[in-house]
Amino acid sequence: MSEQWWRNAAIYQVYPRSFADGNGDGTGDLAGVRAKLPYLAELGVDAVWFNPWYPSPMADGGYDVADYRDVDPLFGTLPDAEKLIAEAAGHGIRTIVDVVPNHVSDRHPWFRAALAAAPGSPERELFHFREGRGESGELPPNDWRSEFGGCPWTRVEDGQWYLHLFAAAQPDLNWDHPLVRTEHEEILRFWFDRGAAGVRIDSAGLLAKDPALPDLADGTDPHPYLDRDDLHAIYRSWRAIADSYAQPRVLIGEIWVPDAERFARYLRPDEMHTAFNFDFLARPWDAAELRASIDTTLAAHAPVDAPATWVLANHDVTRTVTRYGRADTRFAFTAKTFDTPTDLDLGRRRARAAALLTMALPGALYLYQGEELGLPEVEDLPLDTLQDPMHFRSGGTDPGRDGCRVPLPWSGDHPPYGFTRDGAAPWLPQPADWAPLTVEAQQHDPASMLTLYRTGLRLRRTELRGPFGWDTDAPEGVLALRRGDVRCLVNLSAAPLPLDGEVLLASGELTDGRLPTDTAVWLR
Repeated sequence: MSEQWWRNAAIYQVYPRSFADGNGDGTGDLAGVRAKLPYLAELGVDAVWFNPWYPSPMADGGYDVADYRDVDPLFGTLPDAEKLIAEAAGHGIRTIVDVVPNHVSDRHPWFRAALAAAPGSPERELFHFREGRGESGELPPNDWRSEFGGCPWTRVEDGQWYLHLFAAAQPDLNWDHPLVRTEHEEILRFWFDRGAAGVRIDSAGLLAKDPALPDLADGTDPHPYLDRDDLHAIYRSWRAIADSYAQPRVLIGEIWVPDAERFARYLRPDEMHTAFNFDFLARPWDAAELRASIDTTLAAHAPVDAPATWVLANHDVTRTVTRYGRADTRFAFTAKTFDTPTDLDLGRRRARAAALLTMALPGALYLYQGEELGLPEVEDLPLDTLQDPMHFRSGGTDPGRDGCRVPLPWSGDHPPYGFTRDGAAPWLPQPADWAPLTVEAQQHDPASMLTLYRTGLRLRRTELRGPFGWDTDAPEGVLALRRGDVRCLVNLSAAPLPLDGEVLLASGELTDGRLPTDTAVWLR
């Protein structure tokens, strides 16, 4: 693949706790990933993005980082990470690490020092400490809301409050402080020097804050902490570091910005290379909605010559099979956001069709672990096993995101399905009915979801490389696009669609030369 491999790469997301357990303690680790590198190579991915593997109290699944230059003992050691990066490269797979710049863990040395220091001290200037409101400072400094729900301020013993847009264990950093900026630049170099091909930037649109921290109710414009113009100088400095390597590294942003023009600003030639396309993921299973999202996405990226990205699921959202198996197929963070029954057979048909659609689109493809197996959301996890802070901050009304983070099934007919050693309990329990979904069960089944993904990723690389365009004569409810001399048809209408051409790959069985509802096909 060319130096600009990221423009059309297939990137696989590994949630380390749930991928494969190499030491038998019930938690996935780097040794488990190293053992499964042949699987990833056979699947046909170009790179692997790892969710955080750093030392962490795990208050938010590792997104509360205590040390950016090491590996949590849950996952292994720093030499294990270096071996993994090198061995993956030997399989032709690049490594992307997660960087979490908005906040650190409350166990991070900086925050511990801030708590031990007095109000107004240099140590506290690295964070957002403020006096409270009210007669005795008993009220939070402003009216903001946490991304996890509830108040984003916590009061410390001396009476000051500190800001945390996420959990209380994740204090926000003050990006106006030069030490915060230089520290993160050194973190980038640390992992780039160890062979990481790029970084995925968590919550990339939240770093910069209005120093006055005004109330949101005041209608402040620009927003006091979302998508502020100050961010672009930060990412320009990061891009200069990424470009300084003989093989330039890649910056990938997690950016939730609804305004297409402002979103594209992050993808200018001297900022990030790519950013996640959450608009596509958020659309319902509807031909007009999906086409509108594709058109909007490509139009937003064109002025800055950046590649689009396509993703159906990740570690924060309801798995595709479950979401598409509902009458209401809108985006949902959690499985129970909508109180509607789930038809998993319908969900799998649509998920298979959606896989061929996303693989046919121009740009980069992101695949969350387990999607290639057709795993559903686990909606009935015992309450005493839930670990996501979204569940606890909601007072127990929101099940959180653990249902899409259940460990993968590899082999066998009962839990732990080869994820860990028999007798060990996985960190989240697996369903008793997942035996047909294991890698072993799907490996040689030509009709399996795994075979569909393997075949699709191979053909995507060899056949779907031509220019993109829509067919103008497609019936209503049908998405019909071209990539060179290959056509991709997705039937979201109620009636079967007649076909004409050589079938390269279909997401489901074709009946009498017709494309059934909720099915996709690639034709030459």
